[in-house]
Order: sequence, then C-alpha cells, then structure tokens
Amino acid sequence: MKPFQFLLTFTSGQRKGIVALFILVIVFQAGYFILASSDLSTKKAQSEDEKEWLALQPEIDALKAKHGVRKETIYPFNPNFITDYKGYTLGMSVAEIDRLHAFRKTEKYVNSAEEFRKVTGISKVLLNKISPYFKFPDWVVEKQAKQQQSQKGGSYTDHKDKTEATRATGTKKVKALDINMALEEDLVKVYGIGPYSAKKILRRRAELGAFVSMDQMDDFTDFSPEAIAGLKKGFFTGARPDVSSINVNTASLQQLSRFPYFNKSLAKAIITKRSMDGKISGIDELSKINEFPVDKIKIIALYLEF
Repeated sequence: MKPFQFLLTFTSGQRKGIVALFILVIVFQAGYFILASSDLSTKKAQSEDEKEWLALQPEIDALKAKHGVRKETIYPFNPNFITDYKGYTLGMSVAEIDRLHAFRKTEKYVNSAEEFRKVTGISKVLLNKISPYFKFPDWVVEKQAKQQQSQKGGSYTDHKDKTEATRATGTKKVKALDINMALEEDLVKVYGIGPYSAKKILRRRAELGAFVSMDQMDDFTDFSPEAIAGLKKGFFTGARPDVSSINVNTASLQQLSRFPYFNKSLAKAIITKRSMDGKISGIDELSKINEFPVDKIKIIALYLEF
C-alpha cells in the first residue's frame, strides 16, 4: 500500500481536518521548544546574578553589623521612677520591673543601690552596671552621708544654705528644684497642690520618663491657675532630661496609644500614614494629621524618634 493511501478512505473534509490537526501539533511542539530554551537561558542568567550577590553577601553583612550597632547612652535617673520601657532598656526583666512598681504602690521609695537590688531582685552584675547612674534627691544623699559619718565616729556638717532645702516663706529666698527629681513632699508645698495632685504629677512623669518643659504643667487642666503658677515658679526642668522616647516608625499601636499626648485614634492614623507613605521622616509630617496636637508640637518632638 502506498504511503498515506489510507487517507483516500476519508472524505475531503475529514482529510482537511487531519492535516489541520497535524499542523497544530507541530506548532505546539515548536512553541514548547522555544519557551523551554528561553526559560533555561533566564535561569542561567539568574544563576549568574545569584552568584554575584552571594559573593557580595559577606561585605553586606559586615556593613549591616557596623551600622546596626547602636550605643545606648544612659543619663542619670531616679530609680524610683523607672518605667516599663526604661527598665527594659536597662536590661531588667518584667518580673523585676513589676516588683519595683509593686513596692512603689506602697508609697515607699528606695534610697540606695543596695535597697534597689533587694526590692527588685536584679543581679549584682546588672546593679554594678546601672547603679553609677542612680541619682537620688539631695536630702537622701545628705542622709546617707550623715549615716556613714556617724558610723565612722565623726560628725557631719551641712554646708548648704537651709533656705535651699526647705520651702521658705516671707523674705527668705527659695531655690527652685528640678521637677524630675521632686518627691511628693516637695510638690505638696506648692499652694493648691495636695497629695492627690502631687501623685498625679509623679504618675505623668513616670509615663513620660521625664518632663522636658515646665509648660507641661498646663496639661493638668484640673489644677488651679495659682497651683500651676506655683509649680512653674518653684521648679524647673534640668538639662537633658532622660525621657522615654518612642520610635514613630517601629512602635506598635499599643505603644503609640499609651503615649500621653496621643490617643488610640491618632495612633491608628499614624500607623495608617506610615503604611501608605513609607517611613515618616520628621515631626512636620505628623503635624499634617488632622488630630495631631500641633499646639504641643515642640514638646512632643522631644519624645519621638524617626
């Protein structure tokens, strides 16, 4: 039988269909071959690129390690007012921080590094690391000096002017105190500030880590004008207060919401903005958010990182 003679048994339409099917098979086979060849070429090119990147990876890792190391600067602080964030940055565990807060709720204060260790249960290694930065009020330091001198059998002479240590009246001069070192007993000496108001000031200070301006006393809207004026006259904010800073680009919704100058709605707006626009570069970008308290922008800026 001659080749393809079997095709004569089909009708003309059937023969055309068979020929068309053969052509389609050939086209598909050719297309598959072309695509397979292109894929192999792409994979080969990608493989070469990967080799180049892998060769550079050690250098990239070294640069990341060099720039990723951030030296934390510790400024003097009163250990009685350590916040959760501050305790975490110092290396304290959650349990140790909670012990300190529980102790403070009893209206007591730690007055020495050793007493701080007994209350919190931190290790001696950590105590030796952070205790040089402890800053207690002057009267505590003076009391400790008197005790030490007494134990040595000597005497202690207080050379400070008595008008600097007490709230004087009349014509005696009164020296202002650092608001970030003030105790409840210092605050209640201001006319219009009772124990409740004093505790409110201390709680706000603990939340912020420190006050950065005496204008923050205006935040206490339930205080009388006389009380606020007395606070501004009797206290001041020292240089470089140790605030609890917040990184706007990495902070969680909960962390932003806990910041005294933000609420949950503003915190959500900040997270939405950084999700849509990418990294927030400065306080000016935040001020464009409708709910942002622009009247306090200079103070808020001191608590934020970008």
